Amino acid sequence: MKKRIAAIGAGLAALVLSTSGWSQTGNTTKIAVINIQVAIAQSNDGQEAARTLGTRFAPKRAELEKQQKEIADLQQQLRNQEKTLTEEARTRLLRTLDDKTRAFSRANEDATTEYQQAEQDAINAIGVKMLNVITDYAQKNAYSLVIDVASPQTPVLYAEANTDITEAIINLYNEATSKAAGGTGSSQSATSADPPAATTPPAANPEGSTP
Repeated sequence: MKKRIAAIGAGLAALVLSTSGWSQTGNTTKIAVINIQVAIAQSNDGQEAARTLGTRFAPKRAELEKQQKEIADLQQQLRNQEKTLTEEARTRLLRTLDDKTRAFSRANEDATTEYQQAEQDAINAIGVKMLNVITDYAQKNAYSLVIDVASPQTPVLYAEANTDITEAIINLYNEATSKAAGGTGSSQSATSADPPAATTPPAANPEGSTP
């Protein structure tokens, strides 16, 4: 999730630079920094997206974990009975293990792809709305430049704390989306809940499984 948020963050940063305008007072250029990754993840919409994804993919994760356990049990059985199994029984067990491992790998790959796409869709939807908030904030506060510190394309080695607008953008975004939804937005603190990155994705391939 972090890499995908960073990717859209880089795009948002570029858009902010091109749309926020170059407002200067005398020879002073106002510059702000923002962590898009944190802003998206800790917004009310980001937290709600994390909960929704977690609920949506919980059954698939449970099924994958069940398949994973079946494979682990068969592997343990093969180790325990290695010296007592007939060649025919061993061949059958290996074939069953291979079939289950391949089925698990396919199911896990499909579930992971679906999860990542749903996750990216949520990030994109939040990102588009957040860009409007960032642009409006930058223009109203005469910022000439807004830099995304989460993007590897715009590395920031040092920034004064008072130039960081991340928390302000989170609050303004939550306020704007709450008004747009008729005041039904989440009242949960944006800085206290886990970000979407904490959502558990589908299970990984079991150790020793066949790709």
